[in-house]
Amino acid sequence: MLHPASNLQHAVRRDKFLEVPQIIWGLNNQKIALARACLTARFLNRTLLMPSLSASLFYKEVELLKPMAFDKIYQFDKFNCLCDGFVRLGRYSDLLNHSMPFEIQKGSGRKWTKERDLDQLKQCREESVDNSEVIRIGGKNPFLWHDHWPVKDYAKIFQCLVVVDEIENEVAKVISKIREVGSKVRYKIDASQNEESADSSLGQHVPYVAVHMRIEKDWMIHCKKLEQKLRIEQICSSKEEIMERVSQITSIQQPVVVYLAVADTLLEDDSILSGWNDGLLPLEKKRLGVWGIYKKYPYLIQSAIDYEVCSRADVFVGNSFSTFSSLVVLSRTQKLIRMGFTSSCSAEVGYSSYAYNLLGESGGAKRWMTDMSAPDLVGISYGTNNISCYSNWNTSL
Repeated sequence: MLHPASNLQHAVRRDKFLEVPQIIWGLNNQKIALARACLTARFLNRTLLMPSLSASLFYKEVELLKPMAFDKIYQFDKFNCLCDGFVRLGRYSDLLNHSMPFEIQKGSGRKWTKERDLDQLKQCREESVDNSEVIRIGGKNPFLWHDHWPVKDYAKIFQCLVVVDEIENEVAKVISKIREVGSKVRYKIDASQNEESADSSLGQHVPYVAVHMRIEKDWMIHCKKLEQKLRIEQICSSKEEIMERVSQITSIQQPVVVYLAVADTLLEDDSILSGWNDGLLPLEKKRLGVWGIYKKYPYLIQSAIDYEVCSRADVFVGNSFSTFSSLVVLSRTQKLIRMGFTSSCSAEVGYSSYAYNLLGESGGAKRWMTDMSAPDLVGISYGTNNISCYSNWNTSL
Protein backbone atom coordinates (compact mmCIF):
# COMPACT_ATOMS: atom_id res chain seq x y z
CA MET A 1 0.00 0.00 0.00
CA LEU A 2 1.23 3.50 -0.83
CA HIS A 3 1.78 5.74 2.15
CA PRO A 4 2.30 9.15 0.54
CA ALA A 5 2.93 10.98 3.80
CA SER A 6 6.15 9.12 4.57
CA ASN A 7 8.55 10.90 2.19
CA LEU A 8 8.00 14.59 2.93
CA GLN A 9 10.49 17.19 4.03
CA HIS A 10 10.57 17.91 7.76
CA ALA A 11 9.36 21.54 7.63
CA VAL A 12 5.63 22.05 7.15
CA ARG A 13 4.96 25.14 5.02
CA ARG A 14 3.37 27.98 6.98
CA ASP A 15 2.28 30.07 4.00
CA LYS A 16 0.15 27.38 2.32
CA PHE A 17 -3.05 26.13 3.92
CA LEU A 18 -5.73 23.47 3.67
CA GLU A 19 -9.34 24.11 4.69
CA VAL A 20 -11.81 21.30 5.39
CA PRO A 21 -15.56 21.08 6.20
CA GLN A 22 -16.88 21.18 9.76
CA ILE A 23 -16.07 17.93 11.56
CA ILE A 24 -19.10 16.10 12.94
CA TRP A 25 -20.43 13.05 14.85
CA GLY A 26 -19.07 11.51 18.06
CA LEU A 27 -15.83 12.52 19.79
CA ASN A 28 -13.64 9.75 18.42
CA ASN A 29 -15.09 9.92 14.92
CA GLN A 30 -14.18 13.61 15.07
CA LYS A 31 -10.66 12.76 16.25
CA ILE A 32 -10.23 10.36 13.33
CA ALA A 33 -11.62 12.98 10.93
CA LEU A 34 -9.25 15.60 12.34
CA ALA A 35 -6.26 13.25 11.99
CA ARG A 36 -7.29 12.36 8.43
CA ALA A 37 -7.51 16.06 7.56
CA CYS A 38 -4.08 16.63 9.15
CA LEU A 39 -2.55 13.79 7.15
CA THR A 40 -4.10 15.12 3.96
CA ALA A 41 -2.53 18.50 4.71
CA ARG A 42 0.78 16.71 5.38
CA PHE A 43 0.57 15.01 1.98
CA LEU A 44 0.10 18.43 0.39
CA ASN A 45 2.78 19.94 2.66
CA ARG A 46 0.30 22.52 3.94
CA THR A 47 -0.79 23.84 7.32
CA LEU A 48 -4.31 22.74 8.22
CA LEU A 49 -6.52 25.69 9.10
CA MET A 50 -7.94 24.93 12.54
CA PRO A 51 -11.19 23.10 11.75
CA SER A 52 -14.45 23.51 13.57
CA LEU A 53 -15.54 20.52 15.64
CA SER A 54 -19.15 19.82 16.66
CA ALA A 55 -20.32 20.07 20.26
CA SER A 56 -23.52 18.11 19.69
CA LEU A 57 -24.38 14.67 18.35
CA PHE A 58 -26.84 15.91 15.72
CA TYR A 59 -25.55 15.41 12.23
CA LYS A 60 -28.56 14.82 9.96
CA GLU A 61 -30.10 18.21 10.76
CA VAL A 62 -27.31 20.61 9.80
CA GLU A 63 -29.01 23.55 11.45
CA LEU A 64 -28.81 21.77 14.81
CA LEU A 65 -25.03 21.35 14.65
CA LYS A 66 -23.27 23.42 17.26
CA PRO A 67 -19.71 24.27 16.13
CA MET A 68 -16.93 24.19 18.69
CA ALA A 69 -13.40 25.45 18.14
CA PHE A 70 -10.59 22.91 18.35
CA ASP A 71 -8.85 24.94 21.07
CA LYS A 72 -11.88 24.72 23.35
CA ILE A 73 -11.00 21.05 23.86
CA TYR A 74 -7.36 20.57 22.91
CA GLN A 75 -4.30 22.77 23.46
CA PHE A 76 -3.49 24.46 20.15
CA ASP A 77 0.14 25.40 20.89
CA LYS A 78 0.82 22.04 22.56
CA PHE A 79 -0.46 20.25 19.48
CA ASN A 80 1.92 22.15 17.21
CA CYS A 81 4.80 21.62 19.62
CA LEU A 82 4.30 17.85 19.91
CA CYS A 83 3.62 17.41 16.19
CA ASP A 84 6.36 19.81 15.08
CA GLY A 85 7.79 18.72 11.73
CA PHE A 86 4.99 16.23 11.14
CA VAL A 87 1.76 18.25 10.81
CA ARG A 88 0.74 21.77 11.76
CA LEU A 89 -2.46 23.62 12.63
CA GLY A 90 -2.94 27.27 11.70
CA ARG A 91 -5.45 30.00 12.44
CA TYR A 92 -7.39 32.00 9.89
CA SER A 93 -5.53 35.07 11.13
CA ASP A 94 -2.38 33.49 9.62
CA LEU A 95 -3.68 34.07 6.08
CA LEU A 96 -1.76 36.79 4.27
CA ASN A 97 -3.34 37.70 0.94
CA HIS A 98 -6.92 36.50 1.56
CA SER A 99 -7.23 35.50 -2.09
CA MET A 100 -9.99 33.21 -3.25
CA PRO A 101 -9.20 29.60 -2.26
CA PHE A 102 -8.80 26.88 -4.83
CA GLU A 103 -11.82 24.64 -4.27
CA ILE A 104 -11.98 20.91 -4.86
CA GLN A 105 -14.93 18.63 -4.23
CA LYS A 106 -14.55 15.18 -2.75
CA GLY A 107 -16.25 12.58 -4.88
CA SER A 108 -18.74 10.10 -3.49
CA GLY A 109 -20.34 6.80 -4.33
CA ARG A 110 -18.85 3.49 -5.42
CA LYS A 111 -17.23 4.98 -8.50
CA TRP A 112 -15.16 7.32 -6.34
CA THR A 113 -12.47 4.76 -5.55
CA LYS A 114 -9.49 5.03 -3.28
CA GLU A 115 -7.26 5.33 -6.33
CA ARG A 116 -9.28 8.21 -7.81
CA ASP A 117 -9.21 9.96 -4.46
CA LEU A 118 -5.43 9.69 -4.26
CA ASP A 119 -5.08 10.90 -7.86
CA GLN A 120 -7.11 13.98 -6.94
CA LEU A 121 -4.78 14.71 -4.03
CA LYS A 122 -1.74 14.31 -6.29
CA GLN A 123 -3.23 16.83 -8.72
CA CYS A 124 -3.41 19.31 -5.84
CA ARG A 125 0.38 19.13 -5.58
CA GLU A 126 0.79 20.36 -9.16
CA GLU A 127 2.08 23.91 -9.49
CA SER A 128 -1.14 25.35 -10.95
CA VAL A 129 -3.02 24.35 -7.80
CA ASP A 130 -0.20 24.48 -5.30
CA ASN A 131 0.35 28.19 -5.97
CA SER A 132 -2.94 28.93 -4.21
CA GLU A 133 -2.59 30.13 -0.64
CA VAL A 134 -5.60 28.03 0.43
CA ILE A 135 -6.97 24.79 -0.94
CA ARG A 136 -10.52 24.26 0.28
CA ILE A 137 -11.91 20.73 0.21
CA GLY A 138 -15.69 20.67 0.00
CA GLY A 139 -18.19 17.90 0.39
CA LYS A 140 -18.45 15.24 3.00
CA ASN A 141 -17.08 15.05 6.53
CA PRO A 142 -13.36 14.07 6.54
CA PHE A 143 -14.25 10.94 8.56
CA LEU A 144 -15.79 9.59 5.33
CA TRP A 145 -12.77 10.36 3.16
CA HIS A 146 -10.79 7.45 1.80
CA ASP A 147 -8.01 6.37 4.14
CA HIS A 148 -4.46 6.46 2.71
CA TRP A 149 -2.49 6.53 5.95
CA PRO A 150 -1.00 3.85 8.25
CA VAL A 151 -2.11 3.48 11.86
CA LYS A 152 1.25 4.72 13.16
CA ASP A 153 0.66 8.10 11.45
CA TYR A 154 -2.75 8.45 13.11
CA ALA A 155 -1.21 7.42 16.42
CA LYS A 156 1.39 10.17 16.16
CA ILE A 157 -1.33 12.79 15.73
CA PHE A 158 -3.47 11.39 18.56
CA GLN A 159 -0.43 11.74 20.83
CA CYS A 160 -0.43 15.48 20.09
CA LEU A 161 -4.03 15.92 21.32
CA VAL A 162 -3.74 17.18 24.89
CA VAL A 163 -6.94 18.41 26.55
CA VAL A 164 -7.07 21.98 27.80
CA ASP A 165 -6.44 22.64 31.50
CA GLU A 166 -10.13 23.09 32.31
CA ILE A 167 -10.97 19.61 31.04
CA GLU A 168 -7.84 18.10 32.61
CA ASN A 169 -8.93 19.46 35.99
CA GLU A 170 -12.37 17.87 35.60
CA VAL A 171 -10.79 14.54 34.62
CA ALA A 172 -8.63 14.66 37.75
CA LYS A 173 -11.71 15.27 39.90
CA VAL A 174 -13.56 12.28 38.43
CA ILE A 175 -10.58 9.92 38.80
CA SER A 176 -9.95 11.17 42.33
CA LYS A 177 -13.57 10.42 43.23
CA ILE A 178 -13.34 6.92 41.75
CA ARG A 179 -10.18 6.16 43.73
CA GLU A 180 -11.68 7.69 46.89
CA VAL A 181 -14.62 5.29 46.71
CA GLY A 182 -12.25 2.39 45.98
CA SER A 183 -10.07 3.32 48.95
CA LYS A 184 -13.06 3.33 51.30
CA VAL A 185 -14.20 -0.08 50.04
CA ARG A 186 -10.70 -1.53 50.46
CA TYR A 187 -10.31 -0.04 53.95
CA LYS A 188 -13.70 -1.36 55.06
CA ILE A 189 -12.90 -4.90 53.92
CA ASP A 190 -9.37 -4.85 55.34
CA ALA A 191 -10.66 -3.48 58.66
CA SER A 192 -13.16 -6.32 58.96
CA GLN A 193 -10.31 -8.80 58.52
CA ASN A 194 -7.34 -7.17 60.24
CA GLU A 195 -6.96 -3.68 61.71
CA GLU A 196 -3.23 -3.49 60.93
CA SER A 197 -3.89 -4.50 57.33
CA ALA A 198 -6.48 -1.73 57.04
CA ASP A 199 -4.02 0.89 58.29
CA SER A 200 -1.35 -0.25 55.84
CA SER A 201 -3.75 0.06 52.91
CA LEU A 202 -4.17 3.80 53.47
CA GLY A 203 -2.23 5.86 50.94
CA GLN A 204 -1.65 2.94 48.58
CA HIS A 205 -2.46 3.12 44.87
CA VAL A 206 -6.15 2.29 44.38
CA PRO A 207 -6.79 0.70 40.98
CA TYR A 208 -10.04 1.00 39.07
CA VAL A 209 -11.64 -0.66 36.05
CA ALA A 210 -13.35 1.35 33.31
CA VAL A 211 -15.99 -0.29 31.12
CA HIS A 212 -17.22 1.42 27.98
CA MET A 213 -20.72 -0.02 28.21
CA ARG A 214 -22.23 0.22 24.74
CA ILE A 215 -25.87 -0.64 25.26
CA GLU A 216 -27.42 2.72 24.32
CA LYS A 217 -30.30 2.70 21.86
CA ASP A 218 -28.32 4.30 19.00
CA TRP A 219 -25.55 1.73 19.37
CA MET A 220 -27.88 -1.27 19.49
CA ILE A 221 -29.51 -0.16 16.23
CA HIS A 222 -26.11 0.38 14.60
CA CYS A 223 -24.51 -2.86 15.81
CA LYS A 224 -27.46 -5.02 14.72
CA LYS A 225 -27.19 -3.57 11.21
CA LEU A 226 -23.44 -4.08 11.25
CA GLU A 227 -23.82 -7.71 12.29
CA GLN A 228 -26.16 -8.27 9.36
CA LYS A 229 -23.81 -6.48 6.96
CA LEU A 230 -20.70 -8.36 8.07
CA ARG A 231 -22.56 -11.62 8.79
CA ILE A 232 -21.06 -12.06 12.22
CA GLU A 233 -22.51 -12.19 15.72
CA GLN A 234 -19.71 -10.75 17.83
CA ILE A 235 -20.54 -7.06 17.81
CA CYS A 236 -23.59 -6.48 20.02
CA SER A 237 -23.38 -7.40 23.69
CA SER A 238 -26.20 -7.38 26.22
CA LYS A 239 -25.80 -5.89 29.68
CA GLU A 240 -25.75 -9.42 31.11
CA GLU A 241 -23.01 -10.60 28.74
CA ILE A 242 -20.85 -7.57 29.56
CA MET A 243 -21.21 -8.11 33.32
CA GLU A 244 -20.43 -11.82 33.04
CA ARG A 245 -17.34 -11.39 30.87
CA VAL A 246 -15.95 -8.55 32.99
CA SER A 247 -16.39 -10.66 36.13
CA GLN A 248 -14.38 -13.50 34.55
CA ILE A 249 -11.29 -11.43 33.72
CA THR A 250 -8.64 -13.08 35.88
CA SER A 251 -6.32 -10.07 36.05
CA ILE A 252 -8.88 -7.93 37.89
CA GLN A 253 -8.18 -7.99 41.61
CA GLN A 254 -11.41 -7.72 43.53
CA PRO A 255 -12.90 -5.80 45.24
CA VAL A 256 -12.60 -2.97 42.76
CA VAL A 257 -14.59 0.00 41.53
CA VAL A 258 -15.91 -0.39 37.98
CA TYR A 259 -16.57 2.96 36.32
CA LEU A 260 -19.26 2.64 33.65
CA ALA A 261 -18.68 5.03 30.76
CA VAL A 262 -22.04 5.35 29.05
CA ALA A 263 -23.91 8.03 27.09
CA ASP A 264 -26.52 8.65 29.77
CA THR A 265 -28.91 10.66 27.59
CA LEU A 266 -29.17 7.79 25.09
CA LEU A 267 -29.54 5.04 27.70
CA GLU A 268 -32.90 3.30 27.90
CA ASP A 269 -31.90 0.62 30.44
CA ASP A 270 -31.62 2.29 33.86
CA SER A 271 -30.62 -0.95 35.62
CA ILE A 272 -26.96 -0.99 34.59
CA LEU A 273 -25.84 -0.92 38.24
CA SER A 274 -27.68 -4.09 39.23
CA GLY A 275 -26.59 -7.70 38.72
CA TRP A 276 -22.82 -7.30 39.12
CA ASN A 277 -20.73 -9.74 41.16
CA ASP A 278 -20.12 -8.79 44.79
CA GLY A 279 -16.43 -8.03 44.19
CA LEU A 280 -17.23 -5.48 41.48
CA LEU A 281 -18.65 -2.12 42.59
CA PRO A 282 -20.25 -0.49 39.51
CA LEU A 283 -20.58 3.29 39.45
CA GLU A 284 -21.85 5.66 36.81
CA LYS A 285 -21.76 9.44 36.90
CA LYS A 286 -24.78 9.99 39.14
CA ARG A 287 -23.99 7.23 41.65
CA LEU A 288 -20.38 8.40 41.75
CA GLY A 289 -21.56 11.93 42.49
CA VAL A 290 -19.86 13.59 39.51
CA TRP A 291 -22.86 14.29 37.28
CA GLY A 292 -22.57 17.93 38.31
CA ILE A 293 -19.17 18.02 36.61
CA TYR A 294 -20.45 16.57 33.36
CA LYS A 295 -23.76 18.40 33.01
CA LYS A 296 -22.02 21.77 32.78
CA TYR A 297 -20.68 20.83 29.37
CA PRO A 298 -21.97 19.85 25.91
CA TYR A 299 -21.81 16.26 24.73
CA LEU A 300 -18.37 16.56 23.12
CA ILE A 301 -16.63 17.66 26.30
CA GLN A 302 -18.52 15.08 28.38
CA SER A 303 -17.19 12.44 26.00
CA ALA A 304 -13.66 13.88 26.19
CA ILE A 305 -13.72 13.56 29.99
CA ASP A 306 -14.91 9.96 29.76
CA TYR A 307 -12.23 9.19 27.17
CA GLU A 308 -9.47 10.37 29.51
CA VAL A 309 -10.95 8.51 32.50
CA CYS A 310 -11.07 5.29 30.46
CA SER A 311 -7.62 5.79 28.93
CA ARG A 312 -6.02 6.15 32.37
CA ALA A 313 -7.80 3.21 34.04
CA ASP A 314 -5.76 0.30 35.39
CA VAL A 315 -7.96 -2.06 33.35
CA PHE A 316 -10.16 -1.05 30.42
CA VAL A 317 -12.93 -3.15 28.89
CA GLY A 318 -14.74 -2.04 25.73
CA ASN A 319 -16.28 -3.12 22.45
CA SER A 320 -13.80 -3.80 19.64
CA PHE A 321 -16.22 -2.41 17.02
CA SER A 322 -16.63 0.94 18.79
CA THR A 323 -14.39 3.81 17.67
CA PHE A 324 -14.41 5.19 21.24
CA SER A 325 -13.18 1.89 22.68
CA SER A 326 -10.74 1.36 19.81
CA LEU A 327 -9.04 4.73 20.24
CA VAL A 328 -8.83 4.23 24.01
CA VAL A 329 -7.05 0.92 23.40
CA LEU A 330 -4.80 2.52 20.78
CA SER A 331 -3.70 5.14 23.33
CA ARG A 332 -3.07 2.43 25.93
CA THR A 333 -1.04 0.42 23.41
CA GLN A 334 1.07 3.52 22.76
CA LYS A 335 1.71 3.86 26.50
CA LEU A 336 2.93 0.26 26.70
CA ILE A 337 5.27 0.80 23.74
CA ARG A 338 6.71 3.93 25.35
CA MET A 339 7.23 1.91 28.55
CA GLY A 340 9.41 -0.50 26.56
CA PHE A 341 7.11 -3.51 26.29
CA THR A 342 7.41 -5.35 22.98
CA SER A 343 4.90 -8.12 23.55
CA SER A 344 1.30 -8.20 24.73
CA CYS A 345 1.44 -11.97 25.20
CA SER A 346 3.57 -11.85 28.32
CA ALA A 347 2.38 -11.54 31.90
CA GLU A 348 0.32 -8.55 32.99
CA VAL A 349 2.24 -5.40 32.07
CA GLY A 350 -0.25 -2.76 33.17
CA TYR A 351 -2.76 -0.84 31.11
CA SER A 352 -4.40 -4.11 30.13
CA SER A 353 -7.42 -3.86 27.84
CA TYR A 354 -10.15 -6.31 26.90
CA ALA A 355 -13.00 -6.63 24.39
CA TYR A 356 -16.18 -7.87 26.05
CA ASN A 357 -17.84 -8.67 22.71
CA LEU A 358 -15.19 -11.35 22.13
CA LEU A 359 -14.88 -14.45 24.30
CA GLY A 360 -11.47 -14.90 25.88
CA GLU A 361 -9.83 -17.16 28.44
CA SER A 362 -11.85 -18.60 31.32
CA GLY A 363 -15.07 -17.23 29.85
CA GLY A 364 -13.91 -13.65 30.27
CA ALA A 365 -13.50 -10.79 27.82
CA LYS A 366 -10.69 -11.22 25.28
CA ARG A 367 -7.34 -9.50 25.71
CA TRP A 368 -7.07 -6.60 23.26
CA MET A 369 -4.25 -4.52 21.81
CA THR A 370 -3.95 -2.39 18.68
CA ASP A 371 -1.90 -3.65 15.76
CA MET A 372 0.35 -0.63 15.25
CA SER A 373 1.70 -2.05 11.97
CA ALA A 374 -1.73 -1.97 10.27
CA PRO A 375 -1.65 -0.23 6.86
CA ASP A 376 -4.69 1.96 7.56
CA LEU A 377 -7.27 2.84 10.18
CA VAL A 378 -10.23 1.37 8.32
CA GLY A 379 -10.20 -1.70 10.56
CA ILE A 380 -10.91 0.50 13.59
CA SER A 381 -14.47 0.90 12.32
CA TYR A 382 -14.91 -2.84 11.86
CA GLY A 383 -12.82 -4.25 14.68
CA THR A 384 -10.42 -5.98 12.30
CA ASN A 385 -7.08 -4.27 12.99
CA ASN A 386 -7.25 -4.95 16.72
CA ILE A 387 -5.96 -8.35 17.81
CA SER A 388 -5.93 -10.01 21.16
CA CYS A 389 -2.30 -11.04 21.53
CA TYR A 390 0.75 -10.59 19.36
CA SER A 391 4.49 -10.37 19.87
CA ASN A 392 5.82 -8.11 17.13
CA TRP A 393 4.59 -4.55 17.45
CA ASN A 394 5.72 -1.92 14.97
CA THR A 395 7.10 0.53 17.52
CA SER A 396 8.28 3.27 15.17
CA LEU A 397 5.74 5.86 16.32
